[in-house]
Amino acid sequence: MSSPQARDAAAEFDGPVALKAQVLVAGRGKTGGILFANSPQEAEEAAQKLLQTQLKGILVTKLLIEQKVPIKRELYFGVTVDRLRQSFTVISSQVGGIEIEDIATQQPEKIYKMFVSPQIDFRSFHARQIAKHVGYSGDAMLALGAIFQKLYRLGVELDAELIEMNPLVETTDGKFVAVDGRIIIDDNALFRHEEYAALRLADPRELGDAEFEALKHNLDYVKLNGNIGLIGNGAGLVMATLDLINMFGGQPANFLDMGGGAPLERIESALRIILSDPQVRVLFVNILGGITLCDDVARGIIEARTQLQTNKPLVVRLVGTNEAKGKQILTRAGIEVFDSMEDAARKAVELASGEMK
Repeated sequence: MSSPQARDAAAEFDGPVALKAQVLVAGRGKTGGILFANSPQEAEEAAQKLLQTQLKGILVTKLLIEQKVPIKRELYFGVTVDRLRQSFTVISSQVGGIEIEDIATQQPEKIYKMFVSPQIDFRSFHARQIAKHVGYSGDAMLALGAIFQKLYRLGVELDAELIEMNPLVETTDGKFVAVDGRIIIDDNALFRHEEYAALRLADPRELGDAEFEALKHNLDYVKLNGNIGLIGNGAGLVMATLDLINMFGGQPANFLDMGGGAPLERIESALRIILSDPQVRVLFVNILGGITLCDDVARGIIEARTQLQTNKPLVVRLVGTNEAKGKQILTRAGIEVFDSMEDAARKAVELASGEMK
């Protein structure tokens, strides 16, 4: 969107407008990502300012322009998942807006929580109870309760880890409007929501280059601050390896789970992503082969190292299906292979420390 387009869009509304930066970050209001304008000319100026802004490192290129709502009162309502209780948690507050995080920390008595069993569901009497708790009765309580139920139902249908309206406002004419909202869908449920899964690749600005590349190849990747690159197959194995590296005094550079039964192409992609990271001094590959074939992993390591022409040290722990073939391939290439993940982790930390001297 350009600033003249923002002016034209604002002219379609009869009165003041709100301009909201469209980036996937929280706290836009606090960081200047939401501006107001009383005229199309002011909207153009506000848009020009926003489109030159970075919010938490992401350049603003898209804006949402909507009518400014006359606010009498701001509320908060959200639904999240409590995995420990195996239930949904409905959260509400008599105070909403940009200060909700501070209120939750400093004035927790203003936050009301209700745990909802999936077997019982969130019924109308639950919704009315919450509406009453935030200060409403009569028709207003019924109207607000109906909104609560709709948001809850939407969250369940979308497999949302979090769905919220903040703020949900009462206008000066007594109506309720969700002037802002957020939905975080569980990544593990995206196979049921293909239209939203595709959106993850729609805007690479929201991710770093490595994160975007990993996403394209169905790799679970998180950038960390250390210098030991890590690749494993299975989230539990990768987490255990992170713990070992830390226990021996090292610092992991990433979390990367390439999953079970990874094809050769995905293995090569995982290696390229980690070896291309200038922060990585040593790569530790930890594989417990089941449906993942150890010889495929070995070939992927050799291919990626050859393509990148890197001399970064590699530490490999390889145990499981086709283990002997995989070890033979790596040994011929001069790469040491370990049976013990503890020994391999200790070796990776030693190499990283030696590289830093």
